[in-house]
Amino acid sequence: QVHLVESGGGLVQAGGSLRLPCAASGRSFSTYTMAWFRQAPGNEREFVATINWTGGSTYYTDSAKGRFTVSRDNAKNTVYLQMDSLKPEDTAVYYCAAASSRFLKFVSTDYEYWGQGTQVTVSS
Repeated sequence: QVHLVESGGGLVQAGGSLRLPCAASGRSFSTYTMAWFRQAPGNEREFVATINWTGGSTYYTDSAKGRFTVSRDNAKNTVYLQMDSLKPEDTAVYYCAAASSRFLKFVSTDYEYWGQGTQVTVSS
């Protein structure tokens, strides 16, 4: 079992930055692939970024490439999403997710554990 808690959301102006930590509790965090998803009102939940168990492999959706960075600190049981050059279309609830796999996963149904989400609002 893994319990995930996101934080760091808030209101930011376009062009600004936010860093979202996701703290995990439970056993064997370092063996999980982690990911960030987001869901805007009226939209389906969409994949943003993923990182493998070592942190050595990452993958981003096209809209996040070059602006967002996913990282993890296995000693602190925490995964991060650094978001720079934010745009109003990045406004959404951001969710952290964990999959009991050592390989990257890109689909929400591959993830067994989810946090409660944190709201990110980007004003124009």
